[in-house]
Amino acid sequence: MSNPEIIPPTLSTEPTSRQTRNTFFRGPNGIRAGWRILIFLAIAGALLTLISLVVLAVAHGRISAMNQLSPLGLGLSEGSIFLLASIPATIMARIEHRNFGQYGLPLRYAFQNDFWTGTLLGFLAISGCLLAIFLFRGFHLTGLAIHGGTILSATVKWACAFILVGLAEEFAFRGYLQYTLTTGMGFWPSAFLLSALFGFAHASNPGESKAGLVSVVLFGLLFCLFLRRTGNLWWGVGFHAGWDWGQTFFYGVPDSGITATNNLFNSTLSGPRWLSGGTVGPEASIFAPIALAVVAIWFISRYRENRYQV
Repeated sequence: MSNPEIIPPTLSTEPTSRQTRNTFFRGPNGIRAGWRILIFLAIAGALLTLISLVVLAVAHGRISAMNQLSPLGLGLSEGSIFLLASIPATIMARIEHRNFGQYGLPLRYAFQNDFWTGTLLGFLAISGCLLAIFLFRGFHLTGLAIHGGTILSATVKWACAFILVGLAEEFAFRGYLQYTLTTGMGFWPSAFLLSALFGFAHASNPGESKAGLVSVVLFGLLFCLFLRRTGNLWWGVGFHAGWDWGQTFFYGVPDSGITATNNLFNSTLSGPRWLSGGTVGPEASIFAPIALAVVAIWFISRYRENRYQV
């Protein structure tokens, strides 16, 4: 009796399985990254439209201009950004069968050592930048701007506002979008793309300059390095908050040409733009990228392992 021809199962079933799995909409790992990004942005756009309609209805078309660099104004604007990024990410986590913490903000690490270490380094970095400008006679403290009980209340309010800034901007640019783009094009290509978008988003600031925007892009890349080595955004959230709190509240220097209300010290910036940053503030100074480079070198020497996983 002749034996029937035997076709190995792997040869007959694997192509069919691959064709079923890989389509224009779906890849080997589920919905393709580009489609997930589009769904995320569509949800965020719908949410933005809804919030805008509610604000217009409540204000009856009379929206007062609010100083962006007051604790309340900054907290409201950045809190809105955080909601516009986190709510769609929560929905996408359900669609993708993932935990929200995988996108960079795991609750078990919230306000732990990474956050406080980042906060301290952020404050030290802006302090070092301003110290260098001071040594070249481009920065001077001229005295306290507030007194008495206002110091304590302003310190707490600004701290809360800048923690919101760190949460909002880090998650909006390096949370869900960074995670999803990494699955499609790799970590550093995604990091460079989103850091460029991070700079573009700051271009609309009224007092921004080209030098300041270069620093913003470098900030974005540094924050991506924090994410790559620690595996989450909490180090970056702390650094972001510490730098901005020190710059805006503690030292009272301009940020994108905007000065704060109820800052701790009065200060002056003088000299050439390359030194002081001019009216833009120290982020447009040559010493801002130098300070970021020093932080990056220290960080790489301290955190040697890549912990970011997708």
